Amino acid sequence: MRSRLPRTTHQLWAALLLFLMTLALWAAWLGWDQHRDVHPDGTTTGPYEAWQVIGLVLTLLVPLCWAASRQYVVSPVVGITGGLGVAAAYDWSDDSSGLFAVGVGAIVVGSLVVTTGVSLGVAAMKRHGRGHGAGGVTG
Repeated sequence: MRSRLPRTTHQLWAALLLFLMTLALWAAWLGWDQHRDVHPDGTTTGPYEAWQVIGLVLTLLVPLCWAASRQYVVSPVVGITGGLGVAAAYDWSDDSSGLFAVGVGAIVVGSLVVTTGVSLGVAAMKRHGRGHGAGGVTG
């Protein structure tokens, strides 16, 4: 039990760090763009552009892979999913239609699925690579 306590503590700190990083990255990539674009035909898009969302996702992959490569599989799932859920709920809560809850739910479910898959994949590759030498090929 004593040897697991430090690992659990590291997992908790990693989850908290990833949660805070996710909030900061949401603010950096999406938080500043709050207006919708009105096109000549009257339709509206936005407030985010595709490159902003892609940038957020790619930037979140770096700390996710870092944590998962250290076998902290749960930390990125909890930290990033929680961070995205809180950031989306805060950012979209002024929506008068109430549909922001559906969007937040979609963000949470999608993030949960993707971060779990990527975390497990990175952790498995790291374990596999470590046990079989460079490149995972044995002679």
